[in-house]
Amino acid sequence: MMVHSSVLPPSPKPATDEQDLIAIKSPVRSVGRKATITKEELFQATLNLIGPQKSIASLSLREVAREAGIAPNSFYRHFKDIDELAIALIDRAGLVLRKIIREARLQASMQQSIIRSSVEVFIQQLDADEGYLSLLLREGYTGSTSYKLAVDRQLNFFQQELQEDLIRLEQMNNSKISHADIAAKAITQLVFNMGAKVIDLPAEQRTDVAEQTMVMIRMILEGARHFDKMEID
Repeated sequence: MMVHSSVLPPSPKPATDEQDLIAIKSPVRSVGRKATITKEELFQATLNLIGPQKSIASLSLREVAREAGIAPNSFYRHFKDIDELAIALIDRAGLVLRKIIREARLQASMQQSIIRSSVEVFIQQLDADEGYLSLLLREGYTGSTSYKLAVDRQLNFFQQELQEDLIRLEQMNNSKISHADIAAKAITQLVFNMGAKVIDLPAEQRTDVAEQTMVMIRMILEGARHFDKMEID
């Protein structure tokens, strides 16, 4: 999602933790219900239910349990309520996206390709099957206060990682950037605002907005490189 931007490489999938399994003690299973379930499956069930017209806040515990194929009471083995599940899912979405986007930055070698590859990967994630980016954009703008705070926390992580990459890349190019923290914040907000603007547009109509965003990012970076020489009234 960004220029000289920041994102992390995907980590190996951990082995299933025993604590992540829900054991349904009843010896008789209802048709369609699972004997065990993981947090990942609850996350996926939630993602299956939400979309452009349906947010996490509109879901009921019973809906999620039914989609996951478990008894409603089994939900509480992992989360105390829908809000706790939602915040955990937002945290996971942020982690996954940071890895994807940072990997794109690290694989790009030239400054221009870093900007382009980061923005293009960000746009691609709008249509990803997982729906993580759509989740962050939707809940960040229309979610409850607690959901918005959770999204803001993830954006801060994006910003911190981007700041580190900006400093590292400038050093590699034997140049210096002033106020890397502010530049990273501006780029992060710009890219996420762009995502919110184009999320409901067809793919072919997103190109112009993405190109404009890349130009804006370059302008932010050029300004940051020469900021100390400027006089601001």
